[in-house]
Amino acid sequence: MRSLIKETSLAPTDLICPIVVQESLTERAAIESMPGIQLLPLSDVTKEVESISDMGIPSVMLFGIPTVKDNIGRSAFDKNGIVQQAASQIKQTFGDRMVIMADVCLCQYTSTGHCGVISQGNVGAGSLHHVHDSDNDNRRFGTIDNDASLKLLTKIAVSQAESGVDVVSPSAMMDGQAVSIRSALDESGFTDTMIMPHSAKHHSGFYSPFRGATECTPQFGDKATYQVPYTNTREAMLELESDVSEGVDIIMIKPALAYLDLVAEARRRFDLPVAAYNVSGEYALVKAAATAGYVDGRQIALEILYSIRRAGADMIVTYFAKEVAGSLTET
Repeated sequence: MRSLIKETSLAPTDLICPIVVQESLTERAAIESMPGIQLLPLSDVTKEVESISDMGIPSVMLFGIPTVKDNIGRSAFDKNGIVQQAASQIKQTFGDRMVIMADVCLCQYTSTGHCGVISQGNVGAGSLHHVHDSDNDNRRFGTIDNDASLKLLTKIAVSQAESGVDVVSPSAMMDGQAVSIRSALDESGFTDTMIMPHSAKHHSGFYSPFRGATECTPQFGDKATYQVPYTNTREAMLELESDVSEGVDIIMIKPALAYLDLVAEARRRFDLPVAAYNVSGEYALVKAAATAGYVDGRQIALEILYSIRRAGADMIVTYFAKEVAGSLTET
């Protein structure tokens, strides 16, 4: 009877499993702040994806950590970059059995840790995002050149599509990133490559474990001027509306747990599939409490994921994917 009257379902097919591949590694490396999650060498990617596929999880999202970083993140759009190599391996081994998604951003590849490139001057004020210290708004560190960043993001997306990525996922929060990437993909012949932007990516403290693990913490200032304030519901909806108007295929709310109201509102307003990113800090908090013996970690993880589905998310990017998949059944 409980099964018959169950209102919200959750299955492995609703999950997207993040994978972080590091170029310099020769063996797996544990992430201290995220127990159970590892940085992978390229040589282990196929084995890892095989284990994910065996659990019934249909999709992975690739993130990369390059050996060399510079001021514009050149390695992010290198045809032999770490994400491009990983995607090519997965596509060759699994074909259409695994949906390959990949993060499109610069923060892991730039020496600054910012999601866009620092302005070199001579750009219009409308294309700049001023970088401030969130603890002191009068302390200005520089500006992110939105339009110059767009050119690099389109290069990243096209290079990923060439390597076999099915869904590019821009997370830089640069204005116009979706329409610029769509245009570049179409011009390059990748009309079937889908776009799932991190549409309403909030300025959040929940990203800290991931940033530490992937070495992309900003080296100065913060990202408040190009991410969404967590105080602003209407602004978040405008970001989603903008992406919908730019022709994206899926919209995303990030983070998920503290933003369930936004997931529900997105589901109410828009007909596109809605994704939610259950981010590293959400994962780390549960793991820390479980390690201390305060909670049953798996039970809490399931409650969190069901709450995200209940709010209206069609799919969830989550570090819990492998841990909970065995506990889920199709309904």
